[in-house]
Amino acid sequence: MLKPRRYVFVPVLLALALTLSACGGSTPTADPTIATAVAQTVAAQDAAQQEPASTASPEPAVRTTPLVFSPTLTPIATKIPPTLPTGTGANSGCLKANLVSETIPDGTILAPGEQFTKTWQIQNNSTCTWDSTYKIVFWDGDVMGGAYVYNFPQPASPGQTVDVPLVLIAPAVNGTYQSSWMLQAPDGTNFGVGQYSQPFYTEIVVSDAKKPAYGVLSVDYKITREPPSGCPANVLYTVYATITASGPVEVKYYWAQSDQNDSNPKTLKFEAAGSQTLSRQWQIHLGSSTGHDRWMQIVVLEPVYQEYETAVFSYTCK
Repeated sequence: MLKPRRYVFVPVLLALALTLSACGGSTPTADPTIATAVAQTVAAQDAAQQEPASTASPEPAVRTTPLVFSPTLTPIATKIPPTLPTGTGANSGCLKANLVSETIPDGTILAPGEQFTKTWQIQNNSTCTWDSTYKIVFWDGDVMGGAYVYNFPQPASPGQTVDVPLVLIAPAVNGTYQSSWMLQAPDGTNFGVGQYSQPFYTEIVVSDAKKPAYGVLSVDYKITREPPSGCPANVLYTVYATITASGPVEVKYYWAQSDQNDSNPKTLKFEAAGSQTLSRQWQIHLGSSTGHDRWMQIVVLEPVYQEYETAVFSYTCK
């Protein structure tokens, strides 16, 4: 609060005026200058009593240019700028990896918000030992409730294969989602798996159906010959078929063959999403026709009929 100011000018001026008038011999004539000063002083005193003295600064000029505000940023899954290795430099020999296997097959059906652990088996194909200074970094797609960066889970010496597990959460909305990841060296260089340093990923299907339509996702073949070469009395071909399902399901199937020697229908039970490998053999005797293709094939009867690709081999005697 401001203190009121005290003014002493009015009594002094009035006394001076009376003295001057007493000294004169004739009727005094008022001095207009003094009268004006008195009037101004009284007016100033009245104004001061009505309005307290202000110490406020002058108001600033009004801004005519509109202000522009940046939007509020929210954490979203954005792609990390690629810095893939060029194959040169002191660190290039450390940036080589290979994907050996993985859990949670692509296309696995999960409920909205369901937690799952995706594990990749990754082999260190480099000349360096990986430790916790190496990272696992989110690359593309949906982060699925995980962090964006993880420390490498355990040391991996050259040639060693280790599990790389991530605990993830299925999105809340039905659909197909993919989450891609890369490895990162201590100097910040990102690298992937395989010859072309590709990201490794998981792909899931989110469904809120009470009873999802689980089924067969894929059938992959591998063929072996025993002996590997030569012309013995009998040559044994074995076809391995790996069937991958999206969840708990019973699969009814049979083997089909190019010579019509098909198998009887069989049932394969899956307790959860995953893969199971079957095998069937074909023995060929010496003197059998050579140079033409033979094949075997998995045909799924249930839950959905599907004829998968054929596993083709050609008998030769060399």
